[in-house]
Amino acid sequence: MPLFVLASVSDKVLDPIVNVATDFIGSAGVVAVFLLMALESACIPIPSEAIMLFAGFSVAEGELTMFGIVTAGVLGNLVGSWIAYAVGYYGRLDLLERNKLIHISPKHLAWADRWFERYGAATVFFSRMLPIIRTFISLPAGVAKMPFWRFSAYTLAGSIPWVLMLALIGKSVGDNWEDWRHKLGYLDYVVAVAIVIGVVYLVLKRRRGGGPDEGEPGAPAAPEAVRSPGS
Repeated sequence: MPLFVLASVSDKVLDPIVNVATDFIGSAGVVAVFLLMALESACIPIPSEAIMLFAGFSVAEGELTMFGIVTAGVLGNLVGSWIAYAVGYYGRLDLLERNKLIHISPKHLAWADRWFERYGAATVFFSRMLPIIRTFISLPAGVAKMPFWRFSAYTLAGSIPWVLMLALIGKSVGDNWEDWRHKLGYLDYVVAVAIVIGVVYLVLKRRRGGGPDEGEPGAPAAPEAVRSPGS
């Protein structure tokens, strides 16, 4: 029942955005696909499902080509990800360290840096195929100063299967692309619930004094050196 309520609310919010997006694709073709996918990857929540499903439908109608929409979608993802990455990279201090509203301590930022150093490639690659997370993953990658070309390579590699899958589904289902957008939307809600649960868990853990340590991600903190008397 809660998922149906969430679906109803999100449809009222997203439907006007989707209508504008599809009208834009109808008039500007692959240029619109590129720009819309770039916006989606730059942390502006335009659903890529709607963009690529409708673009695939346009291929079935003979208005666009599969190669054109997949290339535009992937390149749009990459360029939009660069924008979000740059915001995180160059705005790290103002966004997180000096911001009182969402302040994150240097210890937690150092933990994030180590996480992306160790798991960044897999995180970026697989996140590109997860709804919601794929829209925002570039920002923390930039904050953690993940090497730019490494970030770009895994963003490109992760975007291709997601964009291609949606385009092929859109072409295959034709006029039913919107029904499939709603079906895929339920995956968004599952991911959203998982994110909320994860955030609540981390907040509770932090309040109980169990935040990330100064060592490896997930590793126990190193013991303090014992001082000799009088030192």
